[in-house]
Amino acid sequence: MFAVVDIAGKQFRVADNDKILVPTLKGQVGSTVKFDRVLLLGEDKQISVGNPLVAGASVEAKVLENMKDDKVIVFKKKKRKGYRLKRGHRQEYTQVQITKIGK
Repeated sequence: MFAVVDIAGKQFRVADNDKILVPTLKGQVGSTVKFDRVLLLGEDKQISVGNPLVAGASVEAKVLENMKDDKVIVFKKKKRKGYRLKRGHRQEYTQVQITKIGK
């Protein structure tokens, strides 16, 4: 069984025991979170498409860890003007493991 879930404005295709990185959630490590915005449910040859959401469907996941992605360096320069700017950014994510997909 698989589902397409909308989490914080991004869509993820998930199945049981999948580990995915989602935008930062407010759950503690080890807690369970529930996602109600299920856009599609699939099981063998049965597919339920929501309009826009599948009624009564939900996905439960366990929070594994809060982490940061690799650093992205942004460097700007204008030649012969003496302008140089270096900035870095590390995006924060939450790693979750899908435990249950149900209707």
